[in-house]
Amino acid sequence: MSRIQQTFQALNGEKALIPYITVGDPDIRTTLAVMHGLVANGADLLELGVPFSDPMADGPTIQRAAERALAKGVSLNDVLAVVREFRQTDQTTPVVLMGYLNPIHKMGYETFARAAAEAGVDGVLTVDSPVETISTLHDALKQNGIDCIFLIAPTTTEERIRTISQHAGGFVYYVSLKGVTGSSQLDTEAVSRKIEILRKYISIPIGVGFGISNAESAREIAAVADAVIVGSRIVKEIENSAGREAEAVGALAKELKDAIR
Repeated sequence: MSRIQQTFQALNGEKALIPYITVGDPDIRTTLAVMHGLVANGADLLELGVPFSDPMADGPTIQRAAERALAKGVSLNDVLAVVREFRQTDQTTPVVLMGYLNPIHKMGYETFARAAAEAGVDGVLTVDSPVETISTLHDALKQNGIDCIFLIAPTTTEERIRTISQHAGGFVYYVSLKGVTGSSQLDTEAVSRKIEILRKYISIPIGVGFGISNAESAREIAAVADAVIVGSRIVKEIENSAGREAEAVGALAKELKDAIR
């Protein structure tokens, strides 16, 4: 059983909090401190953004974080090194990498999958890899015990949901709205209706992200989903808390986790 499966099983119906941070923003040492601070304050899984120069789904807040990390020269190898160091003191919290295909393609799918498994990565989500073209990466990840995590959008058809269900592992990430991260057009009723459809085909947990920015919206989403994914709000807290990032983000994580319990 994977760490992701173990975590959801141990929650026993309680909803998971999955915060997102960009690795290397503002620097590697702070990233590690923030990771541990998030876990200490209720984060159940961690989603680490791999900095990339040409994002498709990230709004301005996460774009700025990626730019700050890239300015420091942070690479995919650095992301794996962060996970490896995190695993020296935390062997239980699942870690998911979220990013774009180009850095993985450049490293090589099998090379990446082996290195990610050795570092302690549990899942990988590539925003720009549709299910129809992901077989090479999916197979390499699966052979190394890593879950391939898929995005599902409000516009995803039932036919594609069925196809995704045959390949998805760990959990699926439902994008709650049309737009980029950090948008504020969250429609909880629309999310609920879509999740009812997803559950006809998806047997693994369903996490919801995009547009969740406070305790109230987290609580509303937790009522219909298995996990609440918070990205831009976390990253903005890091951006606005120079020198006290771990403390500030930890306080926010506690507020969010308390809201969804």
